[in-house]
Parts: sequence; structure tokens; C-alpha cells
Amino acid sequence: MSAAAQPPVLPVTFRPTVTRIVLLTTGAALVVALTAIALLLENLSPGEQASFIITGLLFLAALALFSRPKVVADEAGVTVVNLITTRRLEWAEVLRVNLRPGDAWVYLDLADGTSLPAMGIQVGVAKARAIDDARTLRALAERHGTGGGRS
Repeated sequence: MSAAAQPPVLPVTFRPTVTRIVLLTTGAALVVALTAIALLLENLSPGEQASFIITGLLFLAALALFSRPKVVADEAGVTVVNLITTRRLEWAEVLRVNLRPGDAWVYLDLADGTSLPAMGIQVGVAKARAIDDARTLRALAERHGTGGGRS
């Protein structure tokens, strides 16, 4: 096991930090810009001003949803938080951690024969970090689970 794959002290949270910062900053900037536009345009009715502000808030909500993914590993297992779903897995359920060339994020091969995307470790703008995080999660799964296979 390489130094990069040494399991960290648990619990550990993996999330695409740069992507999250960009999304939330963009959302906040949209709210500020649309609110400023609504208040500066004097010929808008209060309802039209409100629609500008609500539109900004809806964009912020959507971008906050896209910034939600994370993977939390602890002694008992792993919690995968994707866009709208959260799934708790025991370590024994995780057979393999995969991040193949061309994958947008990590996939977990599960004992029930299915595969679960773990969007909290995504290549995006930080490919090297995603690879390191995938190796770390793989090492944790090998240490705590019944898996051990690699792809």
C-alpha cells in the first residue's frame, strides 16, 4: 500500500471542495446581481422585482443542490450523499472502489451486485485530488470491508 493509500483517521469526509466553492459563489453572485437589477430598475412593479429576486434564489438553490455530494467514511461504514439521495452502507457491502479513466466520479461495486455512484469524489477540476481520494477510500474499504478487488 502506497503512502497516498494509507487509511486516514476516521471519520473522514470527501467532497469536491473547489467545485463546491465555485457553485456556491456563483449562486450568491447571481442572487446579489438579480436583486440589484430588481431594485435599480425603477419602472418594475413590486411583483416584477420579486420575480427577479426569486429567480436568483432558485438559481442559488439549484447550485446548492449540485454542491451537496459528499462521501463520509467512519468506523462502521460509508455514507454516500449524492444530489438528491443519501445511502448508508456498511463496509462489508462495499466490494470495490472504482475510478476508471473517463469516469466523472467514483463508483462503488456493492455486495448485492449493483454499482453506486459516489459523486462526492469527482474528477471535475481537481483530478489529482479525486484520484488520491479514491485511493484513500479504496484503502479504507480494503481495511474495513470484505472487498479487496481493484479495477
